[in-house]
Amino acid sequence: MTLTRRVLAILASLTALVLLAASPATAATTPPPNSMASMGDSITRGFNACGWYVDCTSRSFSTGDYSTVNSHYLRIRAVNPNIQGRNYNDARSGAKSADMYGQAGTAVSQGVEYVTMLIGANDACTSSESTMTSVTTYRANIDSALNRLKAGLPSARVAVVSVPDIYRLWYIGRNNLSALTAWSSFGICQSMLANATSTAQADVDRRARVRQRVIDYNTQLAQACTAYGANCDFDDNAVFNYPFVLSQVSTWDYFHPNTSGQAVLASVTYANGFGW
Repeated sequence: MTLTRRVLAILASLTALVLLAASPATAATTPPPNSMASMGDSITRGFNACGWYVDCTSRSFSTGDYSTVNSHYLRIRAVNPNIQGRNYNDARSGAKSADMYGQAGTAVSQGVEYVTMLIGANDACTSSESTMTSVTTYRANIDSALNRLKAGLPSARVAVVSVPDIYRLWYIGRNNLSALTAWSSFGICQSMLANATSTAQADVDRRARVRQRVIDYNTQLAQACTAYGANCDFDDNAVFNYPFVLSQVSTWDYFHPNTSGQAVLASVTYANGFGW
């Protein structure tokens, strides 16, 4: 190939790339929603983020309006003021995957255009390993909820958030006396956090199995979201993989995200979502 031909070929390639970048099919994004709802458990309720064992919905990573957290709601409001006041927190502290069908019904009744769902910590964090929700049941519960959303809100966007790595919580708190005291005194997540200082093989193996259960939940979330279609976005395990630190956890229970933790959740989940 002559020099002239090579130059022309390079120019043609560059032109094609420019046109591709400018193509509406690739550059366009969906418009930001005019309303939203959050589904989930105490994490989404902002539990223990502003007071002693109370819900702090203003600090929710999803629908809260506390400026420091900079929730999904506030980020969307910054580009679409029409969402003002149309942010509904339908989550409930203590909820499990089985409760998502009911919460989906509430979101449908609100007619929202965007829904976030973070659920699974309470399915794995139980009184013992034997009482964790099975993977099959978890998936059935998730499918039931997503099907209700899809039927009732066919145009809505749904952001499915991965379950946090509760093994990471044990790892960063296992040498902290305050954390150990809280976990034991309040019986928090005993499937993972019981005998937190033990290095016995039985406890090591138990923690690994509980962590695997969370991994399996997240696999099901990814698959369920794919089955839902283009209007569903899974965070690709961004929350599960995030290396959170103890300073991002409430010092009242050493389990729930504090304000800093909620801010991290907001940032990580929004960055791995629809990108409004």
